[in-house]
Amino acid sequence: MVFQHKILEAVINNAYEWIVVVDDQGKIIYINKNYCEFLEKSQEEAVGKHVTEVIENTRMHIVVKTGKEEIADLHYIKGNYMIANRIPIKVDGKVIGAVGTVIFRDTNEWKRMNSHIKSLLSQLQTYLQEWKENNGAKYTLSDIISCSKQMEELKEKVKRIADSDISVLIRGESGTGKELFAHSVHQLSSRSEKPFVKVNCGAIPEHLLESELFGYEEGAFTGAKKGGKKGKFQLADGGTIFLDEIGDLPLHMQVKLLRVLQEKEVEPIGSTKTVSIDVRIIAATNRPLEKMIEEKRFREDLYYRINVVPFVIPPLRERPEDIEMLAYHFIKKIAKRSGKRVTAISPDVLQLLRQHVWPGNIRELENVMEAAVHFESGKTITVDALPEYLKANTTYQIEGKTLKELLEETEKAAIEQSLQRFRGDKLKAAKALGISKSAMYEKIKKYRLDE
Repeated sequence: MVFQHKILEAVINNAYEWIVVVDDQGKIIYINKNYCEFLEKSQEEAVGKHVTEVIENTRMHIVVKTGKEEIADLHYIKGNYMIANRIPIKVDGKVIGAVGTVIFRDTNEWKRMNSHIKSLLSQLQTYLQEWKENNGAKYTLSDIISCSKQMEELKEKVKRIADSDISVLIRGESGTGKELFAHSVHQLSSRSEKPFVKVNCGAIPEHLLESELFGYEEGAFTGAKKGGKKGKFQLADGGTIFLDEIGDLPLHMQVKLLRVLQEKEVEPIGSTKTVSIDVRIIAATNRPLEKMIEEKRFREDLYYRINVVPFVIPPLRERPEDIEMLAYHFIKKIAKRSGKRVTAISPDVLQLLRQHVWPGNIRELENVMEAAVHFESGKTITVDALPEYLKANTTYQIEGKTLKELLEETEKAAIEQSLQRFRGDKLKAAKALGISKSAMYEKIKKYRLDE
């Protein structure tokens, strides 16, 4: 026991922290060697004295009286601020003393520790962001800004079906917010803590699709990574896979995808074994799948496999009551990011926004508001700050024209404007309008804009 006592005393005496213990009268009954060296007193001189006689600005005697702990309190001693903890010692509910520790011997040590922690947190945040981008759903229902009856009904539908494992097919024009709904379904499901993996079927080159979706074994082909690579389905195991632009999948990949959905297993390229998977399927498209089935460009059996619960998101022109709410949401977000003090939209601009038919839907509206915030010099967005093609809409003659003709006129103007803005770069212009590269080429051909 004597030996153990000596070891314990040696440890406490040489501890990095400074330690002091007082009784119920505030008298020091123990103070460690390091603390005494700083105070330039011996332990014999300090023990038995009232704590206020030994430590300047102390509150140890106050903690004994109040019985309340004081954590991470700044304590000024001998020209330096220290970080002190003071904790009452209780026996059977009665305060019999208090123990005090000083964690940092000066503020420079505290600053160094604080900087170190901030550095570690910064690194952690980077890793979390990378994980979220690759595996996590970023959006919830609260990110879907709307007040229209159609959209509120769709949100309620998400809540009803989210916790099941049934497949969902989200239909809607480009830029209507299909991805936000996919994220929201995952976030509200029991799979929310598992991966959410997005695959843009229209953006992956056809020759890479199979390896991206199903993975490959080491040595499966020239250039294959050492150790092989997991496909998107394996990465999504236990969670959700979002197959965006599923209408762009080539037929041979539709066959392979159907087998995966039926068998719940994948076969990586170069492997002789299959790998079991447990994923929920959410698919999205802006393509007319029924027409594609008639034209033998989309498999009917795959269509029925993914279309268990259909979601049809209405285009922005069919819910004009959402336009003002969305416009204000975007200017608030854009102004905050850019530092511009734009807070309002003039009535003339709101009228123009309501009249426009929005072929690019919500993405187009966001792009318009971004340009408007950038070009507006005041606090209220005026007509002069709008893109030229929108201002040109004020001169549109709608009398004698069908809705289809008006939509085509507006769509053509939007595509021309985007191509001019990006100096003919079709990929950037398509991205800005929220449409796929293949859709952009189709529309350029349709309106003969490459002539």
